[in-house]
Amino acid sequence: MPSDQTTPGDQAFRATALKGRQPEATFAGALSFLRRKYTRDLTGADIAVTGIPFDQATTFRPGARLGPAAIRAASVQLAELPAFPWGFDPLERLAVVDYGDCFLDIGHPQRVPAAVKAHSAEILAAGVKPLSFGGDHFVSYPILEAVAERHGPVALVHFDAHPDTWDDDGEPLNHGTMFTRAVNRGLIDPARSIQIGIRTITDDTRGLEIVDAPFVHARGPEAVIDRVLARVGTSKAYLTFDIDCLDPAYAPGTGTPVAGGLSTAQALAILRGLGAIDWVGMDVVEVSPPFDHAEITALAAATLAHDWICLEAAKHG
Repeated sequence: MPSDQTTPGDQAFRATALKGRQPEATFAGALSFLRRKYTRDLTGADIAVTGIPFDQATTFRPGARLGPAAIRAASVQLAELPAFPWGFDPLERLAVVDYGDCFLDIGHPQRVPAAVKAHSAEILAAGVKPLSFGGDHFVSYPILEAVAERHGPVALVHFDAHPDTWDDDGEPLNHGTMFTRAVNRGLIDPARSIQIGIRTITDDTRGLEIVDAPFVHARGPEAVIDRVLARVGTSKAYLTFDIDCLDPAYAPGTGTPVAGGLSTAQALAILRGLGAIDWVGMDVVEVSPPFDHAEITALAAATLAHDWICLEAAKHG
């Protein structure tokens, strides 16, 4: 461990280095994600964690605006030990910071998309990869706007119970139509994009490949990994994980739960097999703490985000 911090505790505010860890009680201290330093200075950073606390585009149960805080709180044990099953400490290999939350004026929801886009663009402009916590799934759209402006159209790897490709009627805030809009506006390349865990019906896939939940259960994570890698190829890719991809038994704390979903173990196994992809960012969305039990949804979200960091850290071994 680095020795430049003489007194342990409250690493989120007191850490002087972006890499490494210091002792911290899991039950106390400032709750940044993985106890990373809170900072808007991205000098030397590789990944910036940020919250997008917005849920006014939901079509059923609210509460996802509380998701970023819950995911941070659920990350305390992940910050304590080297990563399993990776066998290394990703925070020694990568400089990860907590960029705090995007400020949103909820009295003016029409201003939210531009605010989220600008917030994400700040991170991308520094050459840093964003790891964003929703919020409802709509927030992925303005993030993708910023991503596409920097990288061009990207492959979308999308874990969800819902395809979110229903007809876009021009309604600006809807968490079920934003990927239709992303295809129509050239933010993602549908020919390189894939959706995993889907178990609702859409009349138009918008050209995205679907790996539905029954396929995952019947064929297992390895078959899914093969399909994702084949679809994405060498394209730059963005990962979006709607926590309702998991079955409600594993993620009750979400706004639109659908039975028959993936287990946490299945989702982690798939994610851990996607290290060859050229990732430009990730989000985890739709964690709604008021409907959670014993933090199991938030813990799943925190672990998925942590393991994406490990995917990136494995490239720096």
